[in-house]
Amino acid sequence: MMQWQQVRELFPDQFVLISVIEFHEEDDKKVITEVAPIREVAEQEANREFFNAKAGHLVYHTSNVECIVHLRRDPLMRVLSREQLDGDGYVKTPSSSLF
Repeated sequence: MMQWQQVRELFPDQFVLISVIEFHEEDDKKVITEVAPIREVAEQEANREFFNAKAGHLVYHTSNVECIVHLRRDPLMRVLSREQLDGDGYVKTPSSSLF
C-alpha cells in the first residue's frame, strides 16, 4: 500500500491501474489517499482500461497532484441510447391512439 505521492514518484508521468485502499469524501468528490499500484497502462490503452476496470480499481495519470474522483449525485442523470432519441436529438415519446 502506498500514498498517491509515492505512486507518482514510482511511475512518473504515466497512466497506472490502481486498487483504491483508502479515501475520504469532500463535497462532490472522493479524495483517494492510499492505493495499491497494480501495473502501468500504456497511453493508447488507458481509455479502454479505464472503462473495463473492476470495482475498486481505477486508471489514473500520475501527472495529477491528487487522486480525485468527482461524484455525480443526480439520480435522474443517465445516458440515452440512440434508439431512444428521434432524428432531432429529442427523447422519443410513445405514440398513443386516442381511440
